[in-house]
Amino acid sequence: MITIVRSRYIGYILFLVLMLAKLMFLHSGLHAPNIDMNRLDKLIALGSVMLLSFWVLWLPRRGQTIALIIINVLLTLLIYSDIVYYRYFQDFITVPVLFQAGQMDALGGSIFALLRPSDLYLFADWLIFLVYTIWVVLFRRNTPAYNNGQPSYYARTSHFRPSSRFMRGLRRSVNGVVALVLGCILTFGPIHSYATTWAKGLFTGNWWSLAMYNVTGLIGFHGYDIYLYAKDHLGPQPELSQKEASSMKLWFNEHNAEQSVLNDSFGKYSGSNIVVIQAEAFMNFVVGRSINGQEVTPNLNALIKENTYFSNYYHQTSQGRTSDADFASNGSLYPLVSGSVFVRYPDHQFDTLPAILKSKGYSTNAFHAYEGSFWNRQIMYKAMGYDHFYSKKDFKIDEPLGWSLGDKSFLRQSLNIMDSVESIQKPFYSFLTTLSSHHPYSLPAAKQGLDTGEFKGTIFGDYLQAVHYTDEALGELVSDMKQRGLWDNTILAFYGDHDNSIQETSYYEQFLGKSLNKLDMHQIMHQVPLLIHLPGNNTSVIDSNPAGQLDLTPSLLHLLGISQDPYYLMGNNLFSGKERLVTLRTGAFADAKRSYLPSENGQFNSGTCYSQGSREAIDVAGCSTGFETSKQRLQISDDIMKYDGIKMLRKEESAP
Repeated sequence: MITIVRSRYIGYILFLVLMLAKLMFLHSGLHAPNIDMNRLDKLIALGSVMLLSFWVLWLPRRGQTIALIIINVLLTLLIYSDIVYYRYFQDFITVPVLFQAGQMDALGGSIFALLRPSDLYLFADWLIFLVYTIWVVLFRRNTPAYNNGQPSYYARTSHFRPSSRFMRGLRRSVNGVVALVLGCILTFGPIHSYATTWAKGLFTGNWWSLAMYNVTGLIGFHGYDIYLYAKDHLGPQPELSQKEASSMKLWFNEHNAEQSVLNDSFGKYSGSNIVVIQAEAFMNFVVGRSINGQEVTPNLNALIKENTYFSNYYHQTSQGRTSDADFASNGSLYPLVSGSVFVRYPDHQFDTLPAILKSKGYSTNAFHAYEGSFWNRQIMYKAMGYDHFYSKKDFKIDEPLGWSLGDKSFLRQSLNIMDSVESIQKPFYSFLTTLSSHHPYSLPAAKQGLDTGEFKGTIFGDYLQAVHYTDEALGELVSDMKQRGLWDNTILAFYGDHDNSIQETSYYEQFLGKSLNKLDMHQIMHQVPLLIHLPGNNTSVIDSNPAGQLDLTPSLLHLLGISQDPYYLMGNNLFSGKERLVTLRTGAFADAKRSYLPSENGQFNSGTCYSQGSREAIDVAGCSTGFETSKQRLQISDDIMKYDGIKMLRKEESAP
């Protein structure tokens, strides 16, 4: 009898063990600091699997087997999708990301480059399940009501147990309920303990996905993400309270007053054309560096010698990556924790640079030689105030490279459109997004202009080649602008959108020739160059104070003499001469004296405060003010997104 009971549930027990092993496999590949999968975390993982699967115990044996196989396949695919997604984005898939599935389809070779041979371990159990399924089928065939002419145990005793079918159903029901209750205890017990102690405020704060995973586990993370999405989109739309609206309005009034500085640079370049180039995965650590006697970015290096360069400029992106950089730079608000603003809130109202300049008589245009639907650009760009979006269909693909058109041809053709009186009226604002230096950075040999030496054949070496090519494209654009007479009446801003997704510290240590600590790697992975060319100014200015992508729009408006006061922008004016605090989506921040790196549990005291001067960790209390300020900024930005806050504030302004 014991053997019969064991055989009945051995499949379910094996399923639980295997799924726990898969979740542990995922965790081992995260390499996330300050996150360990302790005993309670394993109980949460086990309990979560039981909550997903308890109902299979209500099914007959054959139904159990089929259901467990289906759940196993679906969960395995989810876990593996998260593994691959994390390798590129350092984040997990969320419901809003699923609505951006077109972006994932287009990654193509980029996704292939993220696969590892060790990933096959994740699917090894499918063979075990196949063997088990065959065993079950054979076992059932060999134990019919009559076996070799002899009645089976159940057949011999069934007349003594007229309610045996009822009892079997009752047993299955009880076992399913027991699994459900046990799953709830194992899952919610530890989570409640975490949420009321070191992770207090987790479910109301604005932490990022890794912090949520650290408490809820992977399945709990996805469950809560689904709950949040349903709450935001299927129920009544939330509204901003009067108290919250007043507090938000007060913050912007104080911020705008602080950033509105009428110094010599205010309005000095009024009426100038503006060209902004957002360069794909163009990071700051390559600037000014050489390999085997060759400069990686010779053209950018030359421009720095006679223009303004911000050497500690941070990208402030999240899951939306390129679209986040676009939104932060043109909208001066923080990206979302989950998904992309371009996809989730294209119908919300924002104060964007193209819309502001359009109201001042500028022709506003966006250029990107890829599909217009990617990142929902064709919808969002209309909402942002662009007169026209030139996408892949508007370019001649005369230099096919990577995803689409090579940067050299893209910049050349874009400039042709800008300089055409028939296409664009002056003054103009042009926003260009490059593409050639996109992961996995595979340039054809004819386009490779660097001798990468020891990095040849590695993804890091490929990245250096791609950045070098984009730098060449920048140099050709500048030369062309000078020949056309545009250089002397155009403000040119060039910056990188986000990191390159290459996380291995050893590459950077080898390239830079020194050991790197946690702060060093954080800054390498979060800093991109920002160069601003000001017409008629040939003086090199290197600003080493921290700055970020949210600061671009307020700074350009200042140069044009457009007051920030009537607009809802959260960035700093880089030409105000004041100290700046730069906050990242994760809650990390930097100012002139300190950098703060948060812990994944979101608790201030668990993070690390660094001195910018010594590069060493100092008393975390020294970062408390910046932490609270950053937390407030992120919350205000999130409220604007969630409640369509700018629209509500404008409605209040117009009310009698």
